[in-house]
Amino acid sequence: MASSADAYWLALRRVRGVGTRVARMLLERFADAPGIFAVGEEELVAAGVYRPTAKNIVQFAQFEELEKELCELTRLGAGLVRWTDNNYPANLRHIPDPPPFLYRRGELPAGETACVAIVGARAASDAGLHMARRLAMELALKGIVVVSGLARGIDAEAHRGALDGNGRTIAVLGSGIDIIYPHEHRALAESMLAKGGALLSELPLGSPPVAENFPVRNRLIAGLSLGVVVVEAAEKSGSLITARMALEQNRQVFAVPGSPLTGKTRGSNRLLKEGARPVDCVEDVLEELAPQLAALPKASAQTAIAASARHDAASARAPLTDRRFQTVLEHLSSSQRVHIDSIVERSGMNAQSVLGVLLELELSGVVVQHPGKLFSLAQI
Repeated sequence: MASSADAYWLALRRVRGVGTRVARMLLERFADAPGIFAVGEEELVAAGVYRPTAKNIVQFAQFEELEKELCELTRLGAGLVRWTDNNYPANLRHIPDPPPFLYRRGELPAGETACVAIVGARAASDAGLHMARRLAMELALKGIVVVSGLARGIDAEAHRGALDGNGRTIAVLGSGIDIIYPHEHRALAESMLAKGGALLSELPLGSPPVAENFPVRNRLIAGLSLGVVVVEAAEKSGSLITARMALEQNRQVFAVPGSPLTGKTRGSNRLLKEGARPVDCVEDVLEELAPQLAALPKASAQTAIAASARHDAASARAPLTDRRFQTVLEHLSSSQRVHIDSIVERSGMNAQSVLGVLLELELSGVVVQHPGKLFSLAQI
């Protein structure tokens, strides 16, 4: 039985000796994966392939196993994004070692898309979590896609912030597309997909989230994005690997300044010493990326306008249709600052919901946040 075209794409990464750089060279020469497997050994060698690797390509015969993986991919509601597809991320094409294809759940838009990555510590501080969520929300309100890694801490808050802003967010996994890690983020992943986001991986189905997968994954987070914002990072943080790869890929690196008295921000503060752009608010990111954003197709601007319109409409409806906003407001005043834990206790809502509502109200100018996670109504 003849193999399907997608089986050849999967085979391209299973052949011994074919890494991402060799795959790119072959695709630029032979146009697509089926074309690579259609030529002989001598033609592959003439194209610059090491002869043992050329032999491995010609002799590859594990297509039946790959067809089974494709069937499982379909069962999961997932698919491939190939180098030749219009929706292969444009930013990713320009890194030195782009994957020839990506496994994906969800959809990726065709053409260039404005993406910004937000990464940081898993064991982040409350301030760091709040900053990540707020930055992501404000980027989403501008129609910018937020990219991160679905990890605990800063990554998860970045994804949640994008959803708070009615925006799209992409998670790049350090496991197979069928394995959500950590497990408690399954509901978050499904929410991302429901809002038009995507889960991406270059690893085969069933690949576990082992340590060596994450540095390789981090190059994709950086590669998808115009810039990388590091919110909190210790001295030996994976986020610093993402930042280094972003610099190698000629991407802008940003860092949120942190107290020198805590080890949680030593890595991100070091990035600032090395030339990263400091970030206090979303305008710092937008200002630095303005030339790249202006160069994107008009469709990206229309996406930003649509995202803002969706948020404005949602904000206008929220006080009338969402009891959560009224519940939180009942426990705030303009004359007294109230700690978020007190609001959670009195309202009977969970902390995540209260934080999301407070962020919305703060962006709308209804609520003011003070140091120490204290909130009050804005003075009129």
